[in-house]
Amino acid sequence: MNLKDKIDFTKLPKHLAIIMDGNGRWAKKQGLLRTLGHESGTKSVKSNIESCAKIGIEFLTLYAFSTENWNRPKLEIETLMRILIRSLKKELKTLQDNNIKLNAIGNLTQLPKSAQIELLDVIEKTKNNTRMTLTLALSYGSREEIVNAVKNISDKVKNNIISIDSIDDSIINEHLYTQNLPEVDLLIRTSGEHRISNFLLWQIAYAELYFTNILWPDFKEEDLYEAIISYQKRERRFGKTSEQIK
Repeated sequence: MNLKDKIDFTKLPKHLAIIMDGNGRWAKKQGLLRTLGHESGTKSVKSNIESCAKIGIEFLTLYAFSTENWNRPKLEIETLMRILIRSLKKELKTLQDNNIKLNAIGNLTQLPKSAQIELLDVIEKTKNNTRMTLTLALSYGSREEIVNAVKNISDKVKNNIISIDSIDDSIINEHLYTQNLPEVDLLIRTSGEHRISNFLLWQIAYAELYFTNILWPDFKEEDLYEAIISYQKRERRFGKTSEQIK
């Protein structure tokens, strides 16, 4: 029996998020340049997107480039942007063939104009796809997202569009980049690091966290299934007792 056969398809995480970490360390282990690690990581991106769509994940969010990543060496940033543009062009057919809708969150105006154009083109061409929503977090930082939400809500209070008393979880959700996405059920991080790294801080309030030592380029279909099986073995109580859940 392979791992896929052990998955309970009635208890899949609706929204799966992944911190794709370890490309640079993978390359170093192979005696290669860091940029080649990022190139290799794109194969795992494609494989995991297709695997998620195949088993019925409705929402998949990938941490592709953080606000902090702008501090990396210029050559590495330029390489990452080239990989992004090339991947968008190359994988449009894969998205269409698998009925996957592309979405993007983050401060997208910071991306090079060529990347913005390609990204918006693929988003437009896949907007009617319904099998799965793939969200790329690009130039994304959760603290920045929350600060922007606070500013926007404050401005609406100032202009009497909403009242302070009406502010609740739903109001905050409406002002986040992820306003059209459900809360995260399962967050996976590869490479052995046990950090959230400023990713979806509000949205993972009740997410199950799964950490693996596998470096992202080596994270394959069976590894994804293992994470989902681990998730399905956990009791999600949301503040209730085990007896209440049962």
